[in-house]
Amino acid sequence: MMLRVISVLRKSINSITPFQQRSFSIQNEEEVRIPVPCGTIAAKWWGPKDVRPIVSVHGWQDNSGSFDRLIPLLPDHMSFLAIDLPGHGLSSRYPAGTAYHTLDYVTLLESIRQRFNWDQMSLLGHSRGAVINYAYSAIFPNNVNLNVALDPIKPYLAYPTKVALTLSRRIPKLLEADSYNTQGTEPPSYTYEELIEHLYIGTGKSVSKEAAPYLLKRNMAESKLHPGKFYFTRDNRLKHPFQAGLGWSPEVCLELAKRLTMPHFCFKINRSDGWLYHGEEFYRTYFELVAGGNPNFEGRFVDGTHHVHLCEPEKVAPLIGRFLEKYWKKLPTSMIWKESS
Repeated sequence: MMLRVISVLRKSINSITPFQQRSFSIQNEEEVRIPVPCGTIAAKWWGPKDVRPIVSVHGWQDNSGSFDRLIPLLPDHMSFLAIDLPGHGLSSRYPAGTAYHTLDYVTLLESIRQRFNWDQMSLLGHSRGAVINYAYSAIFPNNVNLNVALDPIKPYLAYPTKVALTLSRRIPKLLEADSYNTQGTEPPSYTYEELIEHLYIGTGKSVSKEAAPYLLKRNMAESKLHPGKFYFTRDNRLKHPFQAGLGWSPEVCLELAKRLTMPHFCFKINRSDGWLYHGEEFYRTYFELVAGGNPNFEGRFVDGTHHVHLCEPEKVAPLIGRFLEKYWKKLPTSMIWKESS
């Protein structure tokens, strides 16, 4: 059955390549595992192994497959380390009884930097990954030599009147999901086509049905109870995020933005449904503020869905490529990391 699953995935992926790929091929993509305090981070290393990679961080409930169609369109002499965040993809989950906080992921980035013994990192992030990179870059600006952010840019804005009500709903649901995990019960299973439909609808149709296989291949397993069906493997606790853990006010977000002095490229997506994650005014203020103190900043509004980099990578790849060619520095590295003390 697993051979059939692999065949289905390959057929789905091979049928959705309308854009011309550059020099990357599957041989240039290598699975790596990085030991970190919470367990193991699964990642894909694209490009030369002796060049320090651009650490690429996916969005909420996605995985490193989010970049499978973008990275092949970027300069082929650069390297990219696309990671699965804890609880996502093939990476370890956080221990039972804990929740997933954005700040924990910021700590994870610093752990990865220390593991590889890098003085600085280059960052590429989408959605929650862009938020994580934003927070890391503001907290540790000297540790980042460039930051590319793909929709959105800043942390979730917590409205004071809604914080308590939101947490009062999410904490019980989190505990329920945590209990479900510890029981070892198999999640609901679906046909492969139903998985695609769930992902399509669950993302507000942001992930097209044609692009869904790129995320599913690291987020599904074959059911042991229902032959021919599959289930999502991401941690159920991710459905109940504690966004209040980084629910900074607009004032705090803008103050932190002043610390983003490294080359910084931001894309905000103009979605057809009008959704803009707290409004266009904030982002225009953000763009103006960062540009006022950072001559190497560029902010753009781009038409498309929230997952435009996955569904229509040709829209953003040339812009990202030009930015990287201008600011990326070739720095040596290896796939050998420093053992923890």
